[in-house]
Amino acid sequence: MRHLVVILGDQLSLNLSALKSFDRAQDQVLMMEVSAEAHYAPHHKQKIAFILSAMRHFAMALRAKGYKVRYISLDHPENTGSFSSEVERAWRDLSPQKLIVTEPGEHRVREMIAAWPARFDIAVEVRPDDRFFCTRAGFRDWAKGRKSYRMEYFYREMRRRTGLLMEGDKPMGGQWNFDSENRKALPKDLRPPQRYPHKPDAITRGVLTLVESHFPNHFGTLKAFNWAVTREGALAELDHFITHRLSQFGDYQDAMSARAPFVYHALIAPYLNIGLLDPREVCQRAEAAYAAGDAPLNAVEGFIRQILGWREYVRGLYDYLMPDYGETNALEAHRPLPDFYWTAKTPMRCLATTIANTRDHAYAHHIQRLMITGNFALLAGLDPKAVGAWYLGVYADAFEWVELPNTHAMALFADGGVLGSKPYAASGAYIERMSDYCTGCAFDPKVRTGPKACPFTFLYWDFLARHQERFKGNRRMALAYRNLERMDTETLQGVRDQAQTFLNDPDGYGAPQSGQKCLFD
Repeated sequence: MRHLVVILGDQLSLNLSALKSFDRAQDQVLMMEVSAEAHYAPHHKQKIAFILSAMRHFAMALRAKGYKVRYISLDHPENTGSFSSEVERAWRDLSPQKLIVTEPGEHRVREMIAAWPARFDIAVEVRPDDRFFCTRAGFRDWAKGRKSYRMEYFYREMRRRTGLLMEGDKPMGGQWNFDSENRKALPKDLRPPQRYPHKPDAITRGVLTLVESHFPNHFGTLKAFNWAVTREGALAELDHFITHRLSQFGDYQDAMSARAPFVYHALIAPYLNIGLLDPREVCQRAEAAYAAGDAPLNAVEGFIRQILGWREYVRGLYDYLMPDYGETNALEAHRPLPDFYWTAKTPMRCLATTIANTRDHAYAHHIQRLMITGNFALLAGLDPKAVGAWYLGVYADAFEWVELPNTHAMALFADGGVLGSKPYAASGAYIERMSDYCTGCAFDPKVRTGPKACPFTFLYWDFLARHQERFKGNRRMALAYRNLERMDTETLQGVRDQAQTFLNDPDGYGAPQSGQKCLFD
């Protein structure tokens, strides 16, 4: 046999670099479902099922095109449980002249593959992953010599390189981003469209049964599983977004609502991250919608910025700063993750709703992740590694290259400002302004102390006081610190005492008294 082409579970693209020059007569594909990958983080049941079903459908698509595929299922009697041991078993069985693989996104898998040549005494060709707009080398060239790595400057460079939403060398509409227009709360009388339905076929139903059997104690439920597992399904999801959601996406991309968990978001990140969709086609579809007059510029630019800007940026930054990037803890945060991150049982309605949605759908949109679960973790001083492991496990789109910069840096400021110029700390007032979560909640965001005081509010002021020496000179936080300085000593001490009481027992704080029913049980 000539080449054994190894395809990982997030590389489900027919135009994958590892498949280029594939000879159907001499080469073979190896795909593996291994237990080590299902257990290295506390993965949501839906995330595991989504990836396994997508892998099985992709293998079927490859075979239909004449590719030879060695597919090792999770319950295969000879499955050894890890990538390296399965590659070794295939190498012994098939005696290939060379292994070919597209570079993995996660650093730990890159290190694993780097050990294969010595372990198997065979040539291993690692090809670049060209499914991104920006190469790893291209990002390093951009980042080299910079004192800070601000996404906005990278995004503008990517717009120029690709020509997306450009008129010559100028941005369409005369400005690079329309973020200031994209911060509206969802009106009470506006009903976003229902999520696009994906009916599980026989393969997916078998995978759902397998996952429930093999991972009964993993987080989440499979009851509401509704993810595409083929390229055709992912394209249908994209079409639904472009047709029914994109026009309102810009206005309400920061909005949160208990009655509309998906608002106007696309729900395509999982498909981009495992290869069922290509970022170029996605951005081009959005740009075409603007050109046709089907979506306004603020919506299309905001959507493209998330892919061409943020997604490319965090991937480049992750590669540029690893392997030590995840080890920093600039704010010396060490508190353990409260149990309610797993149970959703808390009288804080914003957290209970967001975590319940995460449990039920393996999904929460970016503002829920940043300003609810992430903001709480920042204010409460939760340990960055524990928080990062939670985010990596519970979302269907989470892989370390995209999760680590978003969580470790953007949400927790654990990198000390490498990614962002200030922490995204906010009080209950922000949550009240951007959501309907505060309606019916046990706490009032306007109250700082006492039994009705919102934990986000008193934790916010405690956070500012706790880190005053570090941030008081930050010009982007000047207004917050002026407001802190206006607070009299007695009031501030009361706020900080209440914060300490809360942090001593966050799971028990505000729990119903005996005989009362918790709304979020």
